[in-house]
Amino acid sequence: MMSATESHGPWRPLRGVTVVSLEHAIAAPYATRHLADLGARVIKIERPGTGDFARRYDERVRGLSSHFVWTNRSKESLTLDLKHPQSAALLQRLVIEKADVVVQNLAPGAATRLGLSWKALSARKPGLILCDISGYGGEGPYRDRKAYDLLIQSEAAYLSVTGNADQEAKSGNSIADIAAGMYAYSNILAALLERGISGRGRHIDVSMLESLTEWMGFPMYYAFDGAAPPPRAGASHATIFPYGPFAVGDGSSVMLAVQNDREWQSFCVQVMEAPELADDPLYRANAGRNAARDSLRKRIECCFAALTAEQVARRLDEARIAHARVNTMADLWSHPQLQARRRWTEVATENGPIPALLPPGTSLGDAPRMDGVPALGQHTDAILAELGLSAQQIAGLRTERAV
Repeated sequence: MMSATESHGPWRPLRGVTVVSLEHAIAAPYATRHLADLGARVIKIERPGTGDFARRYDERVRGLSSHFVWTNRSKESLTLDLKHPQSAALLQRLVIEKADVVVQNLAPGAATRLGLSWKALSARKPGLILCDISGYGGEGPYRDRKAYDLLIQSEAAYLSVTGNADQEAKSGNSIADIAAGMYAYSNILAALLERGISGRGRHIDVSMLESLTEWMGFPMYYAFDGAAPPPRAGASHATIFPYGPFAVGDGSSVMLAVQNDREWQSFCVQVMEAPELADDPLYRANAGRNAARDSLRKRIECCFAALTAEQVARRLDEARIAHARVNTMADLWSHPQLQARRRWTEVATENGPIPALLPPGTSLGDAPRMDGVPALGQHTDAILAELGLSAQQIAGLRTERAV
């Protein structure tokens, strides 16, 4: 049997699959980057001169955008002015001649105007997989609305359960975009498997609203049939207690989770050293602990006030109570578990190498694809040459600003 440190060879299960993506921002680029991680060739169509507008969100990563470097490694950048008739024709050729999968998250209606609707493409190439990603989906009264991550967080009632009692709060990352991207990714993988059996392509219609609504399953069912929704509880769990951050004597805090009544017994005896609390009728069951969370928090933090975070963590370990540090971004970059598992590598950019997390699920012996983040239009000439254009023809397109 191969050891964990031996090489399994390159991990490229999607080798030979070509994806043409008309993408911007996060949802579609996140989906296609995962396809690229698995070895697919991803050709990213960008506007000449400006490209994906996520390129300009910030300059935090050696002059490059934090969002862009995160979601665009291992891709090829082809610049086409799709308002120019020659470029529009080249896009059609690229899709029909090269693509196994087309992904788009353009403004509502834009893909159809470019001749990239399912009706138009499936008639010409029945084996093609087309994935449309939008805010609200391909039909219904909200179909033509523009949508961005925070707007979908609001529509999906995510804000209603996030924050504290005084104020709603958005997610600290683009959670609606990420949800839509992951459902696009998983559905494309399923469609590729299906095509391998049937030979038929598929139209995938991913809605950001539906994606985040699926992730809202617990609070929705908690509020089923007109019941009260879970309260906004800051960094604490809305319905399980004690589960959240607690202040300790050195001025820091410890995140801990007591998930069941057996753990509550251990927490009282071994962590708080207050065995009388274990069978207190007020706190014996989670429902009671949750209802009396204010008084119980005071008792817990009174105990922790005489301890450091390290001392509390040691007691929690001995009692086998789950806990975590309340980390900063700097802590995460240097996380000892990620270091021990050798989860960091480097990818190239036009401004030099940057660190990147290995794709989750790859093993130490794999060689996952970790190619560079493309400069705008970096692969234009090479891709056009693949389509049979001569150097003179490509130069002409540049003169006309079609590419």
